[in-house]
Formats: sequence, C-alpha cells, structure tokens
Amino acid sequence: MKRYWLSLVIALSATVFMLYQDGAFAAKPKEVNAQNIAAESKPAESKAEESTDGITAQLDKTSLNNGGKIVITGKAPAGKPVYIEVWADQKVRSSRFDADVDPETGQRPYIFYLTEEMPAYYKLAVPKDFKEVLEAEKKEGRKWSVSKVLRNTGAAAVYSAPAKGKIDRYQTSLIASVIGSRGEMLPKMDAGENKRRSMQLVKARFRDLPKVFSADVDISPDGSFKAEINIREGLAPGQYNVVAAADKDIKTKPLAFTNNISFPTMYLSNAGTSLNIFWPALLTMAVTTFGVLMGAGGGFILNPLLLSIWPLPHTVVAGTVMPTVLFSQGSGIYNYSRIKFISWKLGATIGLAMVAGGFIGPKLTELVSLDQYKFVFGWILIVLAALMAWQTTPGYLAKNKKEQAILKEFQKRAKEAAEAKKA
Repeated sequence: MKRYWLSLVIALSATVFMLYQDGAFAAKPKEVNAQNIAAESKPAESKAEESTDGITAQLDKTSLNNGGKIVITGKAPAGKPVYIEVWADQKVRSSRFDADVDPETGQRPYIFYLTEEMPAYYKLAVPKDFKEVLEAEKKEGRKWSVSKVLRNTGAAAVYSAPAKGKIDRYQTSLIASVIGSRGEMLPKMDAGENKRRSMQLVKARFRDLPKVFSADVDISPDGSFKAEINIREGLAPGQYNVVAAADKDIKTKPLAFTNNISFPTMYLSNAGTSLNIFWPALLTMAVTTFGVLMGAGGGFILNPLLLSIWPLPHTVVAGTVMPTVLFSQGSGIYNYSRIKFISWKLGATIGLAMVAGGFIGPKLTELVSLDQYKFVFGWILIVLAALMAWQTTPGYLAKNKKEQAILKEFQKRAKEAAEAKKA
C-alpha cells in the first residue's frame, strides 16, 4: 500500500511537472486600476528629463508597492519611433551552455556563458505598430530570438542595459563538470560580441517573449507618446530605471521609480524574484509529511511543485531543496532508528555513492536549460511511478514471497514498538 501511494504521488508530480512547463500555476500579473494605483503609490511630482535633441519623458509616479502600473508620457521629434527601456538596479545571475552545432564549422563549441550582472527585471517596449511582429515571433515558441525581435522592430540601436554587464565564458566539457570545474576561462569578448551574447542570456533568464518585449508605446503624429508598463507582483524591490529613446543618439536621461515590498513578501536575491514565504512553507509541510511517510525527504515532490507554482530558476530550486531536506531527513532518521527500521551497513554503502553523485549533479545542473531539466526530471518521475505501481500489483507480490516476508517482519516490529511504547 505504501508503494501504491508513493507511486501515485510521483505520477501526479511528474504530470504537473511536464504538462505545466510554461508555468501555468505561476502567479499572474497583478491587475491594477486607477483607484488602486493611487492607493499603492505615494503622490509625487512627475519628473521630466530632456536630451539635447529634444526628446522628453516623465513618469506618473515614483513609487510602487509590490508591482503596479507605470505610465510614461513625453514628446519626441515628429515622425520618429519611440522605444521605452526599463530595467531594475538589482542584478541576478544568468547562464547559457552553448552546445548547438556551428553552421559554419559543423562543430559543437561547448562554451559556457555566465553573467552575474543581468538586471533582475528588463523590459523593452516598442511602438504599437510592431504588435504583429511580436505576435509572429511569439508563435516561434522556444525558438524565438531576442536579436531577431530587435532587428525587426528597429530597437537594436536602443537595446543597452543588459549589454553593459560583464560576461564570462568558459571552454567546458563533461569531464570538466565531473571534476568540479566549469572549464578554462576564455579571453574577454569585445563590446559587440558581449552585446550579442547578452541577448542570448536575456532569453535564458526571462525565457518568455512577453516578459522582455511589449508593443505598448502609442505615438501621435506630432511626436507625443504614451506607454503603460505593468510591473508584475513578485519582482525585485529597489530602484527601476526608465529611458525613452528614438535611436541611440536621441534618448532621455534615466528616470527612476522604486518598487517596495514588505513582510511576509521577501526578495530572493539569487532567484531574482519576491514571494510570500508562508505559501512555500505550508506546501513544504504537506509534502514533507508524505515524503517521510514514504521513506524519503520529499524533495522529489517539492522540486517540481516549486518550479511549477513560482517563477524560480531550476538551479536555485535544486540547490535550495537539498539543504532543506536535511531537516526532514534528520527527524525521520531519529524516528526510524527508534523502531529499528534502518540498515546502517546498507545506508553507509549507498551514502558514499550519493556523495559522488551529489558532487557531480550541481555542476551538470548549471549546464542544462530549464526545459531540459524538466524533461529529464519528469520522465524519471514517470518511470519511478510506473515501476512502483507495478510492484504493488497482486501478481508481483504473489511471486515475490521474500518481499512479503520483509513487509510482515516490518509490520511485526512496528506493532512490537507501539506496544512497548504504550507499556
């Protein structure tokens, strides 16, 4: 019966994990109307900045409370397109492992790109005339390209914030990851190559096109413009910068507003997101109860649920779940040892193998994308669920008398331990 419930839990976890890879359960952007905008933000005088070329811009507010809507208005030279670039001061990590075949050489480069200076939030709003361009690129699914969108919307000249971050690159290999190394660091890239690679890292970080681009800029014939930028709940706190630009030489100085959060919402700096910590705590309590009941820490269930419900990077989830399982494992070990259900010889033997696997796993995790991680993990859960479900069938149990004897012995020990405790 225990195997049946464990297989059922694994199957449900795998189903959620694989069918909702696009974050169907993720928190939806907060709807904000004119009334709650006023309630969420402090009244502030709009601040305008004007470049020497005559473009101006101003914000309708300078403060938000865990998201909301910012309205940017201004005026540019008549006939010029206007682009709005918004980014957070908070920085996060973004990485990409380039193992795609080079069309020119036919070889796989195996280069690992890493930056610690990616804005925790980045949005580039283009004129509404380019809405169909964005919709067409969105239909490409996971194959959409930041550089293609910039080129087709004319925004390449104004794309700047992510390109300023330092990007390290390593010539890596499977062997390098096994011995705990990213590989050999390659020479620094020039500004043009750094900018091109930053576009790939933007996609690796934010994944979905609507999170990076939007056709929100409404431009009048006289050059006046207006854009409404929605800052979702759960984003980074702190200062956000806004620049309105007609091209690389015609742009405003950065305008600023702040996004404030308060307890129980907390910012996870390595994940680049904010969340109410009580919900993961309640979820973990329920998962751990089932996990320890089945002889595990619950991490195999908690991992896919955290990825599906909250917009957390798979590397951060994998790393966070590992130490948290120690708490459930510790209490579980204590209680299982009291009823003499632990084989220390077997446990020590497989524990040494787990040490080796635990050393290799984290390095391999940062070399795979979120989709690859979900695909592999999902299939592993399905295979385990199928295997354990098969082992609960009457035919299997009838043929395996030894296992039945072990189960009866465990039941006998549990009964004796319970009677001894009562006495």
